[in-house]
Amino acid sequence: MKKLYYTANAMLLLILTLLVSCNQSKTNRNENQAETKAKPHKKIEYKKTSSVEYHFEKTKEWLKANESDSTKTAIVYAVNRTDKPNLAKQDSIVVPSDFSGDLVYYLPFPLHVSSLEEISKVIIFSYPTQTFAAYENGELVRTGPTNMGRKKDPTPTGLFFTNWKAEKTTSTFNDEWELKWNFNIENKLGVGFHQYELPGYPASHSCLRLLEKDAKFLYKWADEWILKDKENVKVKGTPVIVFGSYDFEGKKPWLQLVSDAKSLNISESEIDTQVKPFVQQILENQTLRETEKNTASL
Repeated sequence: MKKLYYTANAMLLLILTLLVSCNQSKTNRNENQAETKAKPHKKIEYKKTSSVEYHFEKTKEWLKANESDSTKTAIVYAVNRTDKPNLAKQDSIVVPSDFSGDLVYYLPFPLHVSSLEEISKVIIFSYPTQTFAAYENGELVRTGPTNMGRKKDPTPTGLFFTNWKAEKTTSTFNDEWELKWNFNIENKLGVGFHQYELPGYPASHSCLRLLEKDAKFLYKWADEWILKDKENVKVKGTPVIVFGSYDFEGKKPWLQLVSDAKSLNISESEIDTQVKPFVQQILENQTLRETEKNTASL
């Protein structure tokens, strides 16, 4: 009888231990899930302008009065989708009435996109507005102008991933064209983003031209692919989404800003629509990269 008593007590103790262990495991699991959902996002405080309005000015006159102000010129280059040498060639330019804000308030991408919060890194190029944006977990970390593929050689749209990169390389169209801070996104077609002159309209041979400061940032920020061997990719790089189309026969879209400062704005819902078809593929590759990173650190 005493033996049965001790056996019953031992069984009860075992059951209690298992229950406590299960509850603890469940608690830990819930905490881990909460940590994943509550993953801290990179929050950037941008200086907001009191108002965003635009007007036309004669290029030479404006440059004569403002060329030494790097803050103003950087915004004007971006608004007109051009660089310093090519801005000077234009008769008139679009100029903001107020320069007190950061660049992000003069370009069309939203500062935060909730649907991108699970995506650690993504670069988005808008063909219609000729601008790009880099997001980290839904937060805008970089934006700027781009000049994409001309009518004869349009930039392909859809989902791509960064693969190989080179600080300096030559174009596949002309070996006399030197490309700085080049990051390839479509190996077979030779498409990539890089520094090159921005005339202020889509002029490239399908690539995505950038100002040097933006090309250099993305070059260092984005991830290269991880190869299994010379012919097979183990993990793809940073996702790149190119969307929309450009009216090559119409006026430059940013000229509309003078009559409607919000005419080119890209909404969260529009980005949601563009990204949604690719989310699963992006997250699967992201998981592979994290697994590879964790394995490499062991």
